[in-house]
Order: sequence, then C-alpha cells, then structure tokens
Amino acid sequence: MTPTPLPSARRFANHPGTKEASACALSYEPEEDKNPALRGLPLVVASTIIGSVPWLQKLLWSNAKFGQPKLTPGLDGELWRMQPNVIPLPATPSPTEPMLPLTPDLQLPQPAGLAGRFASIADYHDLYKSGEATPLQVVEALLPLITRPAYGPASGYAVAFIQTNAEAVLAAARASTARWAAQEPLGILDGVPFGVKDDTAVKGFVSTMGMQVDVGEEYFRTPEEETVWPVEKLQEAGALMMGKMNQDEIGMGTSGCNPSTGTAVNWYNKSYYTGGSSAGAGSALSSGLIPIAVGTDAGGSMRIPPAFCGQYGLKPTHNRTITVNSSMCVIGPMASTVADLTIAYRHMSQPNPSDPGQNLFAMSVPPELSAKKYLGICPGWIARSDPEVRGIFDEVITHLTSAKIGYELVEIQLPFLREGQLAHAPTCLAESADAAKGRVVNEGDWLKLVNHGNRVQLAVGAQTPAVDYLKYGQIRQVIMQHLAFLYEKYPGLLIVTPTTPQAGIPIHSGDAKYGVNDGNTTIRSMMYVWYANTSGCPAVTCPAGYVAPQQGEGKLPVGVMAMGEWGAEEQLLVFARDAERYLNEMYPEGRKRPEGWVDVIGIAKEGTACGKADEEIGETGSDVTRAEAGTEGETGEKD
Repeated sequence: MTPTPLPSARRFANHPGTKEASACALSYEPEEDKNPALRGLPLVVASTIIGSVPWLQKLLWSNAKFGQPKLTPGLDGELWRMQPNVIPLPATPSPTEPMLPLTPDLQLPQPAGLAGRFASIADYHDLYKSGEATPLQVVEALLPLITRPAYGPASGYAVAFIQTNAEAVLAAARASTARWAAQEPLGILDGVPFGVKDDTAVKGFVSTMGMQVDVGEEYFRTPEEETVWPVEKLQEAGALMMGKMNQDEIGMGTSGCNPSTGTAVNWYNKSYYTGGSSAGAGSALSSGLIPIAVGTDAGGSMRIPPAFCGQYGLKPTHNRTITVNSSMCVIGPMASTVADLTIAYRHMSQPNPSDPGQNLFAMSVPPELSAKKYLGICPGWIARSDPEVRGIFDEVITHLTSAKIGYELVEIQLPFLREGQLAHAPTCLAESADAAKGRVVNEGDWLKLVNHGNRVQLAVGAQTPAVDYLKYGQIRQVIMQHLAFLYEKYPGLLIVTPTTPQAGIPIHSGDAKYGVNDGNTTIRSMMYVWYANTSGCPAVTCPAGYVAPQQGEGKLPVGVMAMGEWGAEEQLLVFARDAERYLNEMYPEGRKRPEGWVDVIGIAKEGTACGKADEEIGETGSDVTRAEAGTEGETGEKD
C-alpha cells in the first residue's frame, strides 16, 4: 500500500507518509519481563562469565525477548527505517533571525511568594542588573559546592559533577562581570551558570561518559577539540559552563547508579535514585545549583531524571539541535522552570551552517491561539502505571481538558507498544556496543572500561543479528507512519502519558559498590519515553504532583509527558506552561522544593556583604564579622 502524501501546506524532508497501522499492530498485549536482577558479588561473578561466553550472551539476549520483534506479523513489504530523521521544512524562505525572540514573559522572575520557587535565568539577570552580586561572585559561591577536591571531603552536592575547570569558568565569569560593569551584557543568559552531561563534547574536556578513567587508554588522554553546537550557542550568549555532569556510565541506565564516579543524590528523597542517565543534571537542578543543564536522551535520559527530581526536560525532534551518530539519541535542555527551558531550547536549536541536516529545520513556532488543542490518550498503555502515578496524571489531564484551559481529549491507539520497546532496547545496546569498541585500542578488551552491570548489557546487546536489526527498522516505519496519520487526523495533537509508570527507583543497599543490572526496572522505566526516541518526535516532561515514598523521607515527584509532531517543540512548551500553572496554582500546596535546596543567589549576596564588611574592618577597625554581615535569602542544607 502506498503511503498517503502530506497536504501541500506542510512540508517535511524524510517524512514517512501517513498510513494507519493494521489492527494486529494496534493490538496491545502487555507481558511481564523476566530478566534476572544482578547485584553485589553475584553481579561481579556473572559479568565476568557472561563477558567471555558468547553462547551465554545469546541466551540472555533471547531471554530478554529481543528476538521477538522479528516474529511480528504484518511487517512484510514495510520499509526499513533506520533513522527517524524527519525534518520540518519552512513554507517560505528561512527567516533572517536565528531564533524566536524572547518575549517579556520569559524574562520575568516568578512571583517572590510562589511556593517551591526555584531561581531562574531571570533571577540571575536581575541580580546582575541590580549590582547586588556579580557573575564572578556566583561562580565563587558555586565552585566549593560542585568541585571534587584532590584531598579531603567534597560537598554533598559535588557528586552531581564529574569534572570542573575552575580556571576556565572563573575567567569566563570575570569577562561576564566586566560586561555587566560596562552595562553591555550579551543578553538574558550572560553570567547564568549551567552544566553539561559528561557524554557531551566540550572543548578541553575528556568526555569520560561517567566511566572510571583509565589513563592507559588513549581515549582518556584525548580532550575534545571542539564544543558541540548547542553548548557553544549557550556559551556565546554568555552562559557559564560550570562543569561536566555525572551520569549513568555510558548512558546505559535509567536509575543513575554509578559505582565508578559516585551516584548523584535525589534531594527529594535520598533513598531513591535521581533517574538516568542524566543523573547529575537531575540532582543539580533539583538542589538549585544551576537553573539549566544540557543532556542527551536515547531512552528518556532527559525526561526520567527531571521526572524523578521534579524538573522540566525537553527531548527535541531528532537532529533538531545537532546531528548525532545515533538512531535514537538527541541533545537538549533540562531546566527548573518552563521559561528557562524555552530560553535554553531557543538558543540551542539555532541553525548551524556547518550541519547540512540540522540547518534545514524550519523554526519551531507556537500554535495560533485559536488553534484546536488535542490531547491523545491510549487507555491500555496508561493503565500500566502504578495507581498513585495514574492518580496524579488523571488530575492534571482533568484540569487541562476543563473548559477554562480548553484541550480536547481524544482516545487513540498506537502500534507495537510491546514489540517496539523490545526493538528500542537492543537498538540502543547495539549502538552503545559499537561506540564502546571504538574507545579501546585492543578491541578484545572492549568491555574492560565499563562497570559490571554494563559489561552484561553491552555483551548481550552486541549479539543483535542484522536480520533482527532490520526488523526493528520496519517496526519503526509502521510506528512513524501511524503517528503521521494521527497528526493529520488531529492537527496539533499531543500524545500524553505519565513520564514513567512509577514514582522513582528505590536504592538497594550495596548498589554503590558494584552497581546493578536490573533489566526489568530499566524496561519498565522507559515504558512511555521510548516512543519519542524511536519515532524521532519531540517530547516534554513536567512535574505534576508528589506521592508518598515506600522508603526514606520526602515525597517523590511525578512527571507528566506530552509528545508532539516532528518540529512541535514550541507547542510542547506551551503545554508545559499550562502544566506549570497547574502545579503552581491548582495543585494542593503547590510546587515543592527539596530540603537540600541551595540558595545560590543568597550565598553570592552573602559573599558581597562579607566583602563589604571586610573592607570596613580594614578601613575602620570595626568588629563586624562575616557572620554578622548577614545575608539576603537562606541557604539550603549542605552535607
């Protein structure tokens, strides 16, 4: 059957065409995964054996049901779709401006009395504009919190970062401070601190990807020669790159557990993981260290940590910010407010003249105010959530579909919800195995750089046959064609789900030493997020409420996610603003801030006050002490 062409008003490159999936593809029969969870010494022993026994790797590959997709009926004749690289093209010649202008509402701080208020880009901008503190003083306040000293204990917050370059960031902060002193800031981002996930290239840093450094391998002796485009655009706007952020090792997990570099703290409840793989970003954002972070997402890595840590994350359209050598992975922003998420996204997605695919993208624009707003729900899929998560989700959807907000709820069906996820996982594993082999000189030692849990995963993923990989591509094609059918049937449709079916992943004692390999939890955590990676569609996660934990102290955040058509990032940001207003204004008690939140701006102001006090001491012999100099704002708990 020939796919239906698109209406002439909408133009895309590499569009799959519109085609409703068959009834058998839309049939959803959930089944429980039965992968053995390995922890502690049993994991060490198992990884050693599995890493050297190919037939055992194949057995585990089959046990994970990665071969099941090739048995899927109805795939005969479908195209193999290896990349979800759909590019929305401009209807008219490209605009002269590289990005949408930042409207005044994006540059206003949130109300001072707002519950659970996080410091935003606008707060930093106002801080510098008022002269109450400088970018240099902010950096000086942050460095002791995020730096891992060579000797002595680190701050409890430092585990969110793997690498810092104090000399470089202080130099950038001095330059920003000088621009503000001359009343010539580069814009809203000038002097604003941010972090970058450790797998993302920044000039001068080795992208250790959360691995234990092995200086015997050339990879760890080779700093990056260039900074990736999205990070470069933030730095060009004056934002201060504080350092490289912790992560699940090589981005392979959804928990954030990392025995090699330490496990970042979920400040909402320290007995739970941050989520992964952008674990350091989730931790640093939730603790208030930074307002924005740059991460990667091949299976929810910029959505699961924000969901578990009560933050916002935007997974862009495939290749929207940069062309990545992956059929699943993208680079995008995470933030503590929707305004900050929007500002970061607009800067990061500017067209790159040197990237022949990325620079073709039409600018994403918000929908017309009069446009009909659809929320699509697949009932059988949503039903897989835990009851407390489903309750939070239902409440926010009820609000959004009220007459006041105006979204219309439509029931939809989606193809290959089980088969597609069983194709997504080994695709990611196979791509990760290929990358891992390129990081060692002796390919026979390719597993030695990773921890025990990842040795199991990579060894198993490397067993993926070419025939199965092609079948995964056919499943991707069917999914993308059906999504195109839905987006044509309901223009502006956003497909909504919880971000994860569970509120957090509990920490098990002993995980910190050897790590963990728990395929069942990993697959379940990605139940909803993987669809955007396979299809290449953009998606956004927003905090929507909080639930009681099963262990530890502190309520757990729950995220709601929306996925839109290729190029619909700005539409998703409008949805995120609606969800943000719900949390701030309608949710009982409003947004919550974790107990370990740090008032960085308050600390920077304290430094200003202390500096003035020191001047007074030097000039007049006054008995004023640093403690007596006082501070505006309060500092959070520091471990």
